[in-house]
Amino acid sequence: MSTSAAGDRGSARAPLRVANCSGFYGDRLSAAREQVEGGPIDVLTGDWLAELTMLILAGNRLKGRPGYATTFLRQLEDVLGTCLDRGIKIVANAGGLDPAGCAQAVRELAAGLGLSPRIAHVTGDDLTGRDLDLVNADTGERLSATPLTANAYLGGRPIATALSAGADVVVTGRVTDAALVTGPGIWWHGWRPGDLDALAGSVVAGHVIECGCQATGGNYAFFQDVPDLAHCGFPIAELHADGSSVITKHPGTGGLVSTGTVTAQLMYEIAGPRYLGPDVTARFDTIVLSDDGPDRVRISGVRGEPPPGTLKVAVNHLGGYRNTMTLVLTGLDLPAKARLAEEAIWARVPRDSFDQVDVTLTDSGLLRITVMDADRRRAGRAFSAAVVETGLASYPGFYGLNPPGDASPYGVYWPVLVPAGEVQPEVFLDGEPLTSAVPVPDAAPAASASDVPVPDAAPAAGTSDGPAPPPDAPLPNPPAGRTLDVPPGQTVFVPCGRTVEVPLGRVAGARSGDKGGNANLGVWVRTTEQYTWLAGHLTADRLRELLPGLAGHRIDRYEFPNLNALNFVVHGLLGRGVAASPRMDPQAKALGEELRARPVALPEELLP
Repeated sequence: MSTSAAGDRGSARAPLRVANCSGFYGDRLSAAREQVEGGPIDVLTGDWLAELTMLILAGNRLKGRPGYATTFLRQLEDVLGTCLDRGIKIVANAGGLDPAGCAQAVRELAAGLGLSPRIAHVTGDDLTGRDLDLVNADTGERLSATPLTANAYLGGRPIATALSAGADVVVTGRVTDAALVTGPGIWWHGWRPGDLDALAGSVVAGHVIECGCQATGGNYAFFQDVPDLAHCGFPIAELHADGSSVITKHPGTGGLVSTGTVTAQLMYEIAGPRYLGPDVTARFDTIVLSDDGPDRVRISGVRGEPPPGTLKVAVNHLGGYRNTMTLVLTGLDLPAKARLAEEAIWARVPRDSFDQVDVTLTDSGLLRITVMDADRRRAGRAFSAAVVETGLASYPGFYGLNPPGDASPYGVYWPVLVPAGEVQPEVFLDGEPLTSAVPVPDAAPAASASDVPVPDAAPAAGTSDGPAPPPDAPLPNPPAGRTLDVPPGQTVFVPCGRTVEVPLGRVAGARSGDKGGNANLGVWVRTTEQYTWLAGHLTADRLRELLPGLAGHRIDRYEFPNLNALNFVVHGLLGRGVAASPRMDPQAKALGEELRARPVALPEELLP
């Protein structure tokens, strides 16, 4: 494959310093100012668009509100003048469902501040109303409902086109999260589509900083090691011409950048070693992490392969109406009390009268009952009032956490695939279309079906735009000195002494999250010896034993020996996605911590 020397063309350029100031719609508003004022940067980026956010913006638009992330404007007001003075470019996907409207709002904000930036916006991702093949890329089901939104994940090249044309601010709709770093990297270092390794390195850097403080100690398993987390600094990627990078943060800010915090983010919301995107397929099994000084971690060695010939499209549709009532059980005989509570409720409103019912009794004694139905009245007060009516004829100690309420609509996330050639990005600068085409000559060929087999595995969330290869797909060119894809049972740690029963979290970190209707659970350890034990011990079946709630779900396991890590994809755990999941933890954020609390028999010499 072509990996032309981008570094030769861009070697005269200093590393590009890309700072993140938002990991989700609702992140810390002061982060933009902190990143701009805290030290030198070249590009200020922010990610506002989780899969759920697109549905939220669709609801806002139906109510006559903006279809973009309005908090972006509040952050921009603090820093736009300073960024223009210092030549700092601003790149954000805050345009959501209306990039043109967001760009116009930025224009009006700038005018009010007496500023005249050049503002670009990227369109072409919105495929709503197009005749799409609505086969779910995760499950193979075909959607019969009418899509509310349909947005393809674009790559970084339209962003690079806008920056090359002189844009000071670039607003996009649905692009991959990593494109916010890859696009500026293409502009700065002059990478072409054949520069696969450099592009792959930028994707990895983008994946690390896209979630804000999760790269600098936020939500970190070993949080006791993180200083001053309350004032956690946001991450910065220093992106070099060869695609290598250093992850850091501004001096004097709280938090921590270490190989551990970076590994944690690398394992977030991925599937297998191939991380597919519209610009390149990044091989996460080739990543090499090394310390580069205090709060500095170097990422190198990343190999790239051609992107798939398809793009992922995030489709959302209305699923119906839902209502949840939560009862508290205390004292003795909690399972018997839960059965009595259910019997009393279903005697008043039959359980089988709803399209879907979920009943969960937590270890802490919360009985959570969720009903879903196409009929808002049936799922509304007819249900919640029936629960309250049992208050004096139910279990002893009865009380609830919420009063009777109406049902609320919910949406369903539905990922589909389209041929990449059917999606044409457009770039506008100061409201006028750019005449230069977005595609660049010498494009790398898309991966063929024989290069990237198509199973029924889920695409990697966020930046993945095609199906992931199956766990046993060959992965050539492993990192020197490491063995890839060792079948469970062939790599076994031979203990020298006795074993002790301890929580897995005494040696292993974890981070978990959502991938549509699937859950992702990454687990890593700090030493090669610990990894050898972990890879031989923590099989998919063992994971089900430790977390019985996963029983009945298909689990794919992937090995990342270069990161001393395993990743598990639990299919269908979140039902039809975050917005439709009845789980108390609909994004599976706590799944990793649940696993870390489970006792395992650990060779004593592996304890820290």
